[in-house]
Amino acid sequence: MIQKNKIPGIALAAALAAIGMATASLPFAKHLGLSGLTLAIVVGILAGNTFFPRIANSMAQGVDFSRSTLLRAGIIFFGFRISFQQILQVGWAGTAIDVVMLSLTFLLAIYLGRKVFGLDKQTSMLIGAGSAICGAAAVLATEPVIKGQAHKVSVAVATVVVFGTLSMFLYPILYPHLGLSQQAYGIYAGSTIHEVAQVVAAGNSISEQAADTAVIEKMLRVMMLAPFLLLLSSFGEGERKISIPWFAVFFIVASAINSLHIIPESVVKVIEVVDTVLLATAMAALGLRTHVGAIKQAGLKPLGLAALLFTFLITGGYAVNRIIMHFAA
Repeated sequence: MIQKNKIPGIALAAALAAIGMATASLPFAKHLGLSGLTLAIVVGILAGNTFFPRIANSMAQGVDFSRSTLLRAGIIFFGFRISFQQILQVGWAGTAIDVVMLSLTFLLAIYLGRKVFGLDKQTSMLIGAGSAICGAAAVLATEPVIKGQAHKVSVAVATVVVFGTLSMFLYPILYPHLGLSQQAYGIYAGSTIHEVAQVVAAGNSISEQAADTAVIEKMLRVMMLAPFLLLLSSFGEGERKISIPWFAVFFIVASAINSLHIIPESVVKVIEVVDTVLLATAMAALGLRTHVGAIKQAGLKPLGLAALLFTFLITGGYAVNRIIMHFAA
């Protein structure tokens, strides 16, 4: 049962999330591939740096509940968007490509973030998770595991917006020069572009077949979020005891249930809507707790790291795709 003192903060976060999701349905947002999650945090940041500080005392508990408990619930429900059968449609090669790209991108983020840019480990890991797996959702899911701070999460999400948006325009331009079939291009796009919406846009720019393959490959990558979080938790900083993020375990359970097709499709669609609302509310709440001054203090280093990861996703991802697809042929 939600305590009464949390309701005002939850209501505020939900209202801001609704504004973000409504904006995402506008033509310009669809064209840019901006999801409701991304725009919810933008709206939250705007509110957090204008009127929210004046009412923060009465809203704090509900806002914090939204960016923690509602976030975990949203990640669990996200599992109902995925089925194990999707793995079979791209074969072992598609799975291998995603595993290699996820691992290399995340490890590269930690190394470059610490050694080249001098960033703290949390920021490096959050940017790495967003680039390696599924953009904003991965950043949000990684935050409670590594106990990241709000402004670091917002910085990581910002990098997803910038470079994911660039990829939607760049990939279709590159396509004629890649020497890839439409299906191969779909796997390449799905294994290297940040957000699901951005993958859809980049695939549809080529063909329906390319878009379908890209989405399947991307959702397979999203499906790796839970085992990634479990592994990340097992290497928890400062603790020898393994701390299992149970919301990640339930994420796998939700995916398994969805794979059995025992829940009516109409019910699954309702769950997906609820999930989007929960995640958008968590994003808005996160934005409310983010101050522009803290992001400015982070400087250009996070964007520099994200830019190098973006370059690796395009070039290194292309090489990985070609090599693995060659052996799969």
